[in-house]
Amino acid sequence: MMSRINDKIQEIEKYLSELESILPPTFRNYHTNFEKRAECERYFEKIIEAAVDLAFLVIKEKGLKIPESDKGAFEILARGKIISDKLSTKLKAAKGMRNIIAHEYGKVDDEIVFRSITDELLQDIKELIEHI
Repeated sequence: MMSRINDKIQEIEKYLSELESILPPTFRNYHTNFEKRAECERYFEKIIEAAVDLAFLVIKEKGLKIPESDKGAFEILARGKIISDKLSTKLKAAKGMRNIIAHEYGKVDDEIVFRSITDELLQDIKELIEHI
């Protein structure tokens, strides 16, 4: 199981590195470049899905209660003292944003996505990996 966890961490780190390498330096660059925006949104989705997978692997490894939802996985990690409540809340919000991007519920707000990636996602996912 630990090798699957390590493999998942490596996958996430690869996605983070790739996202950082393509992320435009400013919101204006991001907003005006459809291809970059689409690439960043796709990496956002992949990173969150991989983070959820990682959470479930850790839950299984630690013998914790299996959650009923993907967002619940982060709550279980917090209850198990693996991550903080604050990080759990932030990761659940990122999962919610991933669903909006993936399923296009309403119009995606490019500025919110860009700020989420630059101000939160990269740091939060790295923090998740550190705690695991």
